[in-house]
Amino acid sequence: MKGLVDTVNQDTERVFMVGVQLKADNAWCVEESMDELSELVTTAGAIVVGRGSQRLDKFNAATFIGPGKAKEFSVECKESNVDTVVFDEELNPAQGRNLEKIFECKILDRTALILDIFSQRAQTREGKLQVELAQLNHLLPRLTRFWTHLSRQKGGIGMRGGDGESQLEVDRRKVRERIGKIQRDLDLVMRNRDVQRTGRKRNQWPLGSMVGYTNAGKSTLFNAITGASTLSEDKLFATLDPTTRRLKLPTNQNVLLSDTVGFIRKLPHDLIDAFKATLEEVIEADLLLHIVDVSSPYAEEQIEAVNLVLKDLGVEEKRTLMIFNKVDRISSSGLSKRFTDQYSNSIAVSAKTGEGFDELMAELGKQLRPIRKMVGISIPHSKSDIIARLHEVGQVLERNYDGDEAMFKALIPPNYLDYFEQYLTNEDDFVNT
Repeated sequence: MKGLVDTVNQDTERVFMVGVQLKADNAWCVEESMDELSELVTTAGAIVVGRGSQRLDKFNAATFIGPGKAKEFSVECKESNVDTVVFDEELNPAQGRNLEKIFECKILDRTALILDIFSQRAQTREGKLQVELAQLNHLLPRLTRFWTHLSRQKGGIGMRGGDGESQLEVDRRKVRERIGKIQRDLDLVMRNRDVQRTGRKRNQWPLGSMVGYTNAGKSTLFNAITGASTLSEDKLFATLDPTTRRLKLPTNQNVLLSDTVGFIRKLPHDLIDAFKATLEEVIEADLLLHIVDVSSPYAEEQIEAVNLVLKDLGVEEKRTLMIFNKVDRISSSGLSKRFTDQYSNSIAVSAKTGEGFDELMAELGKQLRPIRKMVGISIPHSKSDIIARLHEVGQVLERNYDGDEAMFKALIPPNYLDYFEQYLTNEDDFVNT
């Protein structure tokens, strides 16, 4: 009970952020990255009380930033009652230990912060497994930070032949065992996805996968056009778990649309590896829908960051439709036109107002067109259920209800040819009166 009371009464964690500007970096690029780090801190539930950066030729091997600058920042942190210092790059284990001694408080790097957010956001068992795997892979080389005594266990039955394992060795072994167990569980998830994917291929339904920088409005757009209820918030990484829904296009085509985790610059490689099961939807997609926040001043840099992750996944050459979202937030259409002119296969929309949805759906109809066969079909008027089924699964191009039978020229999926076999005619027999 005391622990619960302490938790409830605990003040919001106070964070000081530290960045480094290398000679090759632009000052605005560092500030932009620090602004994003501030958003990540807020998303994690803490508040930023200060920030600092240092210009360096290269990272300091022992303390990341210069030791003098580290001491200067530590004084500022003590004066501001800082609980945690977050660095805008990944720290190695030795740097983390050295910095904890200087600052005398908790030290996190950008990777650990992102992993913490992911652990808060994951809802499904799959998502939780993927986050835990990434956390353990990140933790394994850093275990010495948590054990300074390295106490020895006593030998005994089944443990003769030495002084026993150190506590550190025990922890490493347990972490490796847990990593192995999670990887086996995720392999099962991937096999189940293969089964689902095989079923989709039997239906000849193409898959479109939505990708984009986190907070670009992917989930809002996904909900708007599919009627899904995926969580959408004005926060980084509002949703982690993949959602796939059937989408019926104006051409009467059924396609599948998948919403995936948002990307970010400096996305930890452990996360990319852990989320391979989720990101398989990107790898297997027939079309990528790259959602971009056109109102962001850093839209170009965010596009590049997403492209880098796609390159890591080996899908940088996959057919992609650029969707410039949030046009309702910009005062002039000139900005969105500049982007659509720059990217030939692109469209501008607003997930909030629905602007551009007709053009988007038409474009999806063109680019996600499943393999369908042009046929002529003659159906007796009494078979109204067959006629209704034709309109449900096919795209009727021409129709003629005169005569004893209704005649149609239509595009139908190959898996429905057997269903309509007894009504098929030569498409050239269609008579348009």
